[in-house]
Amino acid sequence: MFNRALDLNSRNIYSMLEKKTNARLLDLGCFEGAFTVKLGNYIGTKNLYGVDVVPAVLKKAKKCGIQVKHGNLNSTFPYRSNYFDVVHGNQVIEHMYDSDMFLSEIYRILKLGGYAILSTENASSWINIFASIMGWQIFSLTNISARRLGIGNPLAMFRLQKIRFASFGHMRIYNFYGLKEYLEVMGFTVERIAGAGYFPLPALIARIDPVHAHFMTFKIRKTK
Repeated sequence: MFNRALDLNSRNIYSMLEKKTNARLLDLGCFEGAFTVKLGNYIGTKNLYGVDVVPAVLKKAKKCGIQVKHGNLNSTFPYRSNYFDVVHGNQVIEHMYDSDMFLSEIYRILKLGGYAILSTENASSWINIFASIMGWQIFSLTNISARRLGIGNPLAMFRLQKIRFASFGHMRIYNFYGLKEYLEVMGFTVERIAGAGYFPLPALIARIDPVHAHFMTFKIRKTK
């Protein structure tokens, strides 16, 4: 069920991409680069850039043909202003302790008319609401420590396991309308929102009710 939600989330992202053969694409948190290459294929471009805070993964991303840089996304991005046509960040914003900086930098490096696609978990998903009612840590905020996963929720995935990288911890989880307004406050025009995952019901129900989907994906554009 979880894998189906992840697959639908990826399809939501692909559906928001625009064909442009000479587009410059930046993948924030590119990790080993496999998903970055898929994004490029959907757009039809080979102008792929990636940045990640984990140095060990960048060698593999570079082998995929991605122009990689090591960087902390809580600080200034290592790129010039008005440079990219597309910026992508899947399951990244929830890891940021300085999300104002993160969103301001996305705005800065995008060309006028360029767009970003950001996907993250939703504090308003029914499964998170259920956990909160039970007095448990919501599912999306159980990886808050580098010592152990699944803190505060007996049903959490990977409970009692150690986190692989310290940067995988979640800083904050957004509610549906909270993130929408936040993106608008930061200067973006929100063009589309899609949901994926509707635990414990089938993932596709999120297409009908994205407000309570577990994953939410926003397409935002720099229009001024």
